[in-house]
Amino acid sequence: MNFAAIGVPGLLIILVIILMLFGPRKLPEIGGAVGKTLSEFKKSAKDVMDDEETDTKKASEAEKRVD
Repeated sequence: MNFAAIGVPGLLIILVIILMLFGPRKLPEIGGAVGKTLSEFKKSAKDVMDDEETDTKKASEAEKRVD
């Protein structure tokens, strides 16, 4: 299933359904929770990428020393 094919009308329908399910008072709380979750995920992914990059550099330096 390709989520890019949803389009604007599909997104509007989804937003209306979410609004009916949770009501306008809960939406800011849900949005804040989603935002915090996404920022924590991005931070964790960046940390993993940085750790992997550091490990790769250390391995290449060790190979140079052996040569």
